[in-house]
Amino acid sequence: MKRAVYMILPPTVMLLDMAGPLEVLRIAQRYGADIDVHVVAPELTVSSSLPVQITGLAPLPSVLQKGDLVIIPGVLDETTAYHGGEAAAIVDFLKTVFDPSQHEAMSICSGAFLLGQAGLLNQRSCTTHHLLVDDLSDEFPQAQVLENRVFVEDNGLFTSAGITAGLDVTLHWLAQRYGALTAQNTARHMNVYFRRAPNDPALSPWLIGRNHIHLAIHRVQDAIAADPAAAHTLNDLAQIAFVSSRHLSRLFKQHTGLTVHDYQLNLKHALFAQWQAAGYSQEKAALAAGFSSAQAWRRSRV
Repeated sequence: MKRAVYMILPPTVMLLDMAGPLEVLRIAQRYGADIDVHVVAPELTVSSSLPVQITGLAPLPSVLQKGDLVIIPGVLDETTAYHGGEAAAIVDFLKTVFDPSQHEAMSICSGAFLLGQAGLLNQRSCTTHHLLVDDLSDEFPQAQVLENRVFVEDNGLFTSAGITAGLDVTLHWLAQRYGALTAQNTARHMNVYFRRAPNDPALSPWLIGRNHIHLAIHRVQDAIAADPAAAHTLNDLAQIAFVSSRHLSRLFKQHTGLTVHDYQLNLKHALFAQWQAAGYSQEKAALAAGFSSAQAWRRSRV
């Protein structure tokens, strides 16, 4: 299904809140996502969080089609940016053109405040940047604001925490609408490796054990991550690192804090979760993730 995505820019927009999701969507088109992306605003020039202006923007659309997505990124200072004329125009658009029964909405960081002003958070689960959770709860008491969440999905409403969480929530939306494989390919293209799930406050297994500078171990991790479902033997991986299997075991544990086996298993579990999120049965997801059966997957969790 072809969908239009409208990134609506408020004044003093956080550049990473805007650029991260837009890059996800741009790259996803290379992997089969049928998306038309539009960057719009009440004014054709918008200020940003850095000394850079964004120009040549399209106006707010007068109509949306069923299934279209609206994204509201965060701003440098929500206490001023969300109470001027441009913010009022965005809220009016959300109240008059946007229909929550037909369309989907996503906010990055403080963008949730504009959704709240439009009444779209009432009786809905949502989140925002951890420093703004109390403010969001106070300003919109009918919203069910959740703490310590990377992002929250509630029936077509996607809200996320700050900055890089915009990548996570957009990848999640992509997986929901265009399949886990499209999202997975997009994430790997961007080297973010499908980072986190809706209720996961921690780093995903794709990034755990990567904060070292040993090039040979990174080569081994790259090989495993490129095909987590494959049966990578210790000897095969040792050849990639140009060391003995025993030395690889020592180096891997020293630099990642994990055994080679545990690292592979973590990625298989992450892959299993992605396939289940795409609608696979437990048995099918287990096989796609490299387990011999769902029973083998269950045993591996003990």
